Amino acid sequence: AGAKDDSFNVLDLAEYTKNRPWWRKVFAPSSGSSAEKYNVAAQLLIGGVTGWCTGFIFQKVGKLAATAVGGGFFLLQIANHTGYIKVDWKLVERDVNKAKQQLKFHSSGNKMSPEVKSRVDEV
Repeated sequence: AGAKDDSFNVLDLAEYTKNRPWWRKVFAPSSGSSAEKYNVAAQLLIGGVTGWCTGFIFQKVGKLAATAVGGGFFLLQIANHTGYIKVDWKLVERDVNKAKQQLKFHSSGNKMSPEVKSRVDEV
């Protein structure tokens, strides 16, 4: 009396893959490694394109960073020249001389190991 009508949908995989975009076919998940999934030409193409894009982006970001640093330095020089920034050069000279004395004190004694002393001399 209560018989269910079980109906199933049939999915034609050949038609399904024909209708898929090319990037889904290339980047589709697979259980194997990428070496098994793609042929050598596809791997070279993907690596070349991603390498070029990365280089292009880093080139633009590098130019932007260099412009920002240079512009900041330029603005600081203008601010110093116009009087917005005052540097106490006597205080700077005193601190530099103090640092020199500390370096002389530490490098004159034999308290440092030879490895550290050679590194300090290199610096």
